[in-house]
Amino acid sequence: MDLRDTVDYHIKATWHSLSRMYSQIASEYGLSQTTGYILINIEREGTPATKIAPKIGMEPTSLSRILKNMDDKGLIYREGDKNDKRVVRIYLTKEGKEKKKIAKEKIIEFNKKVIEKIKPMDLKTFVKVIQSINELSKAQ
Repeated sequence: MDLRDTVDYHIKATWHSLSRMYSQIASEYGLSQTTGYILINIEREGTPATKIAPKIGMEPTSLSRILKNMDDKGLIYREGDKNDKRVVRIYLTKEGKEKKKIAKEKIIEFNKKVIEKIKPMDLKTFVKVIQSINELSKAQ
C-alpha cells in the first residue's frame, strides 16, 4: 500500500496546508497561529489557565511559555479567581480583544469558502467521519 493513499496522509497533508495558511494570515497581524487559537478560546468572563491547554490540545508546559509571551505583548492579563484563590483566570486586554476579533473573522471567511465549495451533505459526512477517526485515534 502506498502511504499517500492512507487516511492519515490526507488528514496530515490537509492539516499542514491549513496550518500554513493560518500561520501566514496570523503573521500579518503580528501573531502566531497558536496565539490566535488561544485568543479565540478565552472567554469574556476570563478562562482558567488550566482549561485552555485541554481546549486546544496543547501540553500545559508549552502553553505557559506562550501565555507569558502573550502577557508580555499586552494581549492578555491574569487575575486570581474571586471565589477560588487557587485558580488564575486569563482575560483579554483591549488589544487582545481586537486580535481575537480578527482571528474569528479570518476563520469565518475561510469556512464560508468551504461551505460555498462543498455540498452540505458532503460536509455533514466529512464531520461524521473525522469525528469517528478522532475517537479511533484516542482509543489506541
